Amino acid sequence: MKMYCKNTGTYVSMLGGEKVIDMLPRLGNELPFYPICALVNNKTEDLCFPLFSPKQVEFLSADSPIGRRVYVRSLCMMLYKAVEEVMPGVTLRIEHSISNGNYCRLLKDNEPVFVSEETVAELIVHLRKLSDTNIPFHRHERLTKDVIPVFRKQRLEAKVTLLETLHELYTTYYRLGELADSYYGPLAPSTGFISKFDLRKYKDGFLLFAYSKEETDEILRRNPPQEKMYKAFTDQLMFNKVIQVKNVGELNIAVRNRRTAELINVAEAMHDKLLGRISDDIAARRKEGGAGIVLIAGPSSSGKTTSTKRLAIQLMTNLIVPKMISLDDYFIDREHTPRDESGDYDYESLYALDLERLNSDLSRLLNGEEINLPTYSFELGRRVEKHRPLRLEKNDVLLIEGIHGLNPELTRSINQDEVYKVYVSALTTLKIDNHNWISTSDNRLLRRIVRDSKYRHISALETIRRWQSVRRGEEKWIFPFSENADATFNSSLIFELGVMKNYAEPVLRDVPRDDVAYAEAYRLQRLLSYFEPIPADQIPTTSLLREFLGGSSFRY
Repeated sequence: MKMYCKNTGTYVSMLGGEKVIDMLPRLGNELPFYPICALVNNKTEDLCFPLFSPKQVEFLSADSPIGRRVYVRSLCMMLYKAVEEVMPGVTLRIEHSISNGNYCRLLKDNEPVFVSEETVAELIVHLRKLSDTNIPFHRHERLTKDVIPVFRKQRLEAKVTLLETLHELYTTYYRLGELADSYYGPLAPSTGFISKFDLRKYKDGFLLFAYSKEETDEILRRNPPQEKMYKAFTDQLMFNKVIQVKNVGELNIAVRNRRTAELINVAEAMHDKLLGRISDDIAARRKEGGAGIVLIAGPSSSGKTTSTKRLAIQLMTNLIVPKMISLDDYFIDREHTPRDESGDYDYESLYALDLERLNSDLSRLLNGEEINLPTYSFELGRRVEKHRPLRLEKNDVLLIEGIHGLNPELTRSINQDEVYKVYVSALTTLKIDNHNWISTSDNRLLRRIVRDSKYRHISALETIRRWQSVRRGEEKWIFPFSENADATFNSSLIFELGVMKNYAEPVLRDVPRDDVAYAEAYRLQRLLSYFEPIPADQIPTTSLLREFLGGSSFRY
């Protein structure tokens, strides 16, 4: 039986039932790294995956995007075991991503447990011991009715609730020693693969980093813990607790109990309230002579456009007249646009904008002068002059939406008292269970896949292919400046993935199996499979979600 190794372009003879990892000795020294997982027919599998028929195998390192997820998941199970050993009877809850790490809390009988520096140090010692002893992660697939009692005995109630709502016949889980757990994807073969990690005490919990101590020091030096982001996450977690939907299993129960309309109405009301608070803050600063310019920034598919339009409505209730301009019109001519590492035009670069003209126009507007707005022709790749006069009156505020809004270089010549900055992002707080969170980037990627397919005639395949480039741009131009915001607006909606399921699944199924992007499409389909479908007909036309689904009362 022959297996094709995509890394080396060679075929490897294998016996039926041998594991993917058994291919490695037969490749000799041709692989330049030691893998942590593999794509088997473009599906992510662990290295212990058995091979019974010819397959294409591509080995992946821990530095690859897919390998990185495997590394972090494995580290999370190791942390779970360390907590069980250090503090028996205490529950580990991995809340969300922040500052390139994961915020974790410890609870006893659903009440927070104080985490000391000594506790953190002891957990690190246990993690190091687990890594050094190289204990295997054993994968099992059993009848769900037999797995539920195992999880219930270990107090993994969120997993139990999810399994009881899914009604799947079989469930896959892992064992690390005597401890059982399930994860949204495969793990490493053993704990010895996980050698770089760090824990840092933070707030009433701690941050988990999949980096060495030295790398973590550098990360925190460049990007210290994000206080404003933490508050936005914490506020949303409190909201989840109030509406009694903290994880996917509880959401599925709420949908089956016909609470969908209630969840939609309350979540939409929360968006209105948050935008109303931001509007009130801007109005208060206007009375003091500031905040003549409002910059709205955020990563791709965070809902900046609808957030800007809804903020404009809230400003009008404060007797403020919103006027909007687009940063796109301040692009420099294409021939002068910076290029990225691939040699392509880098329109996401701050320096693709005419900063001198932008700052001059903004200064003149704030001084009460009239300007003529530039117009950029994407067809011609240059600026064309049209008659577009603009002046700011006493009660006017200028709204500017764009990815660079939080970067101080964008408005470097403007008195910063005149600038109010809003950061918009889908800060997802709904968890699959206590050890599996839903990535905010996954939420945004699903939004973009649906929007690209519906409005831009771009396939899910193309959107997935471009996503890593988009993410690199965000890491460079957006995330480092998030703490510069005067206000953070969380654009996620507790019910949205249940709605997205109906729109995204058909598009994801069109991704061909012979393309490497199929691995990501399959992973996203698995994520959506956990959700009870929610019909979109109860979502109001002003909802931010309509920006991606269609049916909005706003014009885009």
